[in-house]
Amino acid sequence: MKRAHKAPVRTRDPDQASAPGLAVRRVAADIVDGVLRRRRALDEQLDRSKDMAALPERDRALARVLVAMVLRRLGTLRRLVAQFLERGPPAQAPLVETALLLGAAQILFLQIPDHAAVDLAVRLVQADRHAARYAGLVNAVLRRVAREGAQRLATLDPLALDTPDWLLARWSKNYGDDIARAIAAANSHEPALDLTVKSDAESWAARLNGRLLPTGTVRTIAHGPVPALPGFADGEWWVQDAAAALPVHLFGALKGKRVADLCAAPGGKTAQLAAAGALVTAVDRAPARLDRVRDNLKRLSLTAELVCADAATWTAEQEFDAVLLDAPCSSTGTIRRHPDVPWLKSASDIAALARLQGQLIERALALTQKGGTLIYCTCSLEPEENENIVAALMAREPGVCRAPVAAQDIFGRSEFISQDGDLRTLPCQLPDADSRFAGLDGFYAARLKRL
Repeated sequence: MKRAHKAPVRTRDPDQASAPGLAVRRVAADIVDGVLRRRRALDEQLDRSKDMAALPERDRALARVLVAMVLRRLGTLRRLVAQFLERGPPAQAPLVETALLLGAAQILFLQIPDHAAVDLAVRLVQADRHAARYAGLVNAVLRRVAREGAQRLATLDPLALDTPDWLLARWSKNYGDDIARAIAAANSHEPALDLTVKSDAESWAARLNGRLLPTGTVRTIAHGPVPALPGFADGEWWVQDAAAALPVHLFGALKGKRVADLCAAPGGKTAQLAAAGALVTAVDRAPARLDRVRDNLKRLSLTAELVCADAATWTAEQEFDAVLLDAPCSSTGTIRRHPDVPWLKSASDIAALARLQGQLIERALALTQKGGTLIYCTCSLEPEENENIVAALMAREPGVCRAPVAAQDIFGRSEFISQDGDLRTLPCQLPDADSRFAGLDGFYAARLKRL
């Protein structure tokens, strides 16, 4: 095996393609590059990567961990690596920076031997014709990270570095500095797996070696693929963050009511509505995403009418007793689960999304019959996508009023209610001594009545 400290070569080592662990690093590097340079969403890549699918399950799990750690600690890793580079990473060989980030993440944050992290990073760049000439640089930098990284890490402020400046400034303005930093801290931890169960939540929490949260969600640490867990194939539960499960409860009793679920995919709320006995019409504009809703409902033995249409323009033959609009948004409340979000979004995205959300809530109101209930919700922490949208609707439409959320509507969790009487969860809420079981997504929901 070629040792990492030897001079780099432009041709592949005959043993390089089969070096243990190299295929995982190559897939992880490609996905990281897809997020940072090709601006592709992480979930999309994980679902569609043929190279990822070709890996054994254990290696797929490692690749996900590597990618998530790099994105979760990206600001810190970049700052640290920069301290060992005189001129920054070479622009003409982007794989060099990616290899350095992956190597440093393994050395500093994952239980992977330093020598393996360094050697595989060197092999990764040696196999690339643009990056091969920098193999010696990668070797030298990562060896310094192994020697000095922990000490230098102690001098950095990861809560500020791992959240883009524009986003942390927003949270400080809207929630205060302390809460902004608490949100950033919550986002730095890998979350547990949250499940909504059809019945007997306590029993399923025990069977899945998890916990039953105060909100009725079962939370567990998954070991292995989700479809292999007990109850999945039998349709006893579905994956849904504890916060995302709350808005449906704001409707109250739903049995026999006609409910429209707009922007329905991936279908967690559709399943909740159907399980509660509602007659559900689920609308989404993306055929592939709607197919996913269909598959989930089939597995869960639940039924709903599925409509492939743009919710901003869709019309129905008659109005609905209730309408749920989970609007497309910046997703800044889901960074715990989607660490690519801070690096793919910008402040300009929020303004563009707010315009779409304004159109969607108008259409949702038109679909709500008089006396009916409209729930508007997003997984965004930004007021422009939440409170401002609701306020603008109420200013335009005198026939709409807010029906304030009460603690009994959401399992007695009064801390989830905003001053306006809306639902507002933050990633730093639901604290737990074990960080794996702490937190929930940042979610907003307003309950509106059409007079």
